[in-house]
Amino acid sequence: MMTTYQEELLNIGRKTVHTEAEALGIMEQSLGEEFVRAVEIILGCRGKLIVTGMGKSGHIACKIAATLASTGTPSFFLHPAEAFHGDLGMISKEDVILALSFSGETDEILKIVPFVHENGNKLIAITGKPQSSLARNADVHLDIMVREEACILKLAPTSSTTAQLALGDALATTLMHARKFTAMDFARLHPGGSLGRRLLMTVGHVMRKEELPVVAADCSATEMIHRISKGGLGLIVIVENGLIEGIVTDGDVRRAMEKYRAEFFNIHAIDIATRNPKSIRATQKLIEAEKCMTENKINSLLVTSDEGALEGVIQLYDIKL
Repeated sequence: MMTTYQEELLNIGRKTVHTEAEALGIMEQSLGEEFVRAVEIILGCRGKLIVTGMGKSGHIACKIAATLASTGTPSFFLHPAEAFHGDLGMISKEDVILALSFSGETDEILKIVPFVHENGNKLIAITGKPQSSLARNADVHLDIMVREEACILKLAPTSSTTAQLALGDALATTLMHARKFTAMDFARLHPGGSLGRRLLMTVGHVMRKEELPVVAADCSATEMIHRISKGGLGLIVIVENGLIEGIVTDGDVRRAMEKYRAEFFNIHAIDIATRNPKSIRATQKLIEAEKCMTENKINSLLVTSDEGALEGVIQLYDIKL
């Protein structure tokens, strides 16, 4: 049971989320031809998309630039104050400028506008004031349409920065669609991440290929238990004359012990084996192996050659390391 004060705190938090969500809803309905024009300008850019902003808008601009760069739109953040003191040299004539300022009157932003015009760069402005100096001097103006900040004083950038961030994401995802940006493209730009690893690396990179737990079809129950324990994979592979006849997992052994009871030690590996087990090639991507295991609700795949010979074993754990 919460106290009155605790309920008051909770209500403030909920009101903040509601106010910001309402701002996003209004902005969603306001998106129109100007948004499409902005996307088309960026698509036609032969250089980079340079994102700039001051204060809280600058922090949002950094995030937008990072999102764009990682999703197929070459982009970087330029600090407007540093730009006015020499970093304007980072802007080439082929670049497009995306400037964020809720008021549209941020002095540091307005100071670099004359250079942008003289240099022949297209300028896209994101503001909350369509009649502001920045909006009027931009080639395209995107209005974030925020009625009020979620801050209890209605002063700190809250709803406005949320709207800026969402609009930046909207640009990024729309550009991804227009460029036909794929998961493989994403992985190529994120080789160090988990997704990049699964999309770029092959099964052959991580499969276990040494000391595989291979047994004959007539392997005894006692030997099965020993080989499964020693192999460390939770399974054994039955191979006869170079061909895979089946696999037996530790789960198969437990179920067989319950089924056969006293007769368990009279059975052989082939009696409880899974015939035609799922397999994959060493040249296939890790994400394909993960998909196969997930869809079939299994933890291991045999890695085989084109001729069906056993080359290794890969497990879900190997992929998610």
